[in-house]
Amino acid sequence: MKPFIVMDVVKKAREFEDVVHLEIGEPDLLPSPKVKDELQKAIKNNHFFYTQTKGLKTLREKIANHYKIMYNVDVNPENIIVTTGTSTAFLIAFYFSKIIATPTPGYPCYENFAEIENKSFVKLLTSFPDYKININELNYYDFDTLMISSPNNPTGTVYEQEQLKNICEYCKKNDKLLISDELYHGLVYSENYTTALKYNKNAIVINGFSKYFCMPGFRLGWIIVPDNLIRKAEIIAQNILISAPTLSQYAALEAFDYEYLHYVREEFKKRRNFLYNELKNIFPMAKPDGAFYLWCDISRYSNNSVEFCTQMLENAKVAATPGIDFGEFNNFIRIAYTKNIKELEIAAKRIKNFIKTLKKY
Repeated sequence: MKPFIVMDVVKKAREFEDVVHLEIGEPDLLPSPKVKDELQKAIKNNHFFYTQTKGLKTLREKIANHYKIMYNVDVNPENIIVTTGTSTAFLIAFYFSKIIATPTPGYPCYENFAEIENKSFVKLLTSFPDYKININELNYYDFDTLMISSPNNPTGTVYEQEQLKNICEYCKKNDKLLISDELYHGLVYSENYTTALKYNKNAIVINGFSKYFCMPGFRLGWIIVPDNLIRKAEIIAQNILISAPTLSQYAALEAFDYEYLHYVREEFKKRRNFLYNELKNIFPMAKPDGAFYLWCDISRYSNNSVEFCTQMLENAKVAATPGIDFGEFNNFIRIAYTKNIKELEIAAKRIKNFIKTLKKY
């Protein structure tokens, strides 16, 4: 199993003082104040016991209502299982697959989850500038499950509605299970996107509270499964998580504060625009449509992303994630704009000064 290098970067970066941490995909913004109020209420009411495996019915109803508000899509709360982060959601989803195909670059834990469950894993190579799969090329691969992530980590790629519809139609026509990782939904900087459930009711959709809702430490996600998989998915959940953290579930009842969530989206959009404009002449990159990452080509300066990130950390006090984490991309790094503009200004200045000390590769 491959290590998750970004966590090693986080560990090393904490050994230094005055580091601007742009390595980890964790929002620095707090959740809605209503979340804290609801958490305190849950503590006062002694909600310290297991919930049913699927999660609080009231929370699943809130999640279902979220799909109605965001996408005008009807979801039955009985099809929703609240999970411990999205990690256990992927373990549930992968159980129903044999050969999983997914675009690369992509989240490194996907492949590790597949290895844990002894599933085959197929990487679909994508390229600059859009990093999107080509449906016409899918028939060259052998797989029973197609998994997409939109927005993508690390590229910020978002499938527009027509593109997503085509993917859904391909999966239905060719009897492929579709898993849609929608963890960064909400953090999309255009309006032309939706959930896979709009076009494929038999898709498995995964989302959570760690990014858009700014609740990473609550370790709370959800998975939506089609009718024919509800019971099997529930049995798996009974065994691998029993139930998601109870206090977190109660707190999440007030996470759907759309006025506050609008502020979160606009704040990250401002940060994207600022840092992209600061660094686009240093690193070739596509302007991300969603999430909170810049996927930066460092091939002008290095073909070793680990070495590059180590030097930038030690010499410039800026932490970033080596691209090798996300596939065979040793000439890329990922920079997370998960700090305020003032800190991003400092980081940009330090990065520019660091680049001046390097010889072009």
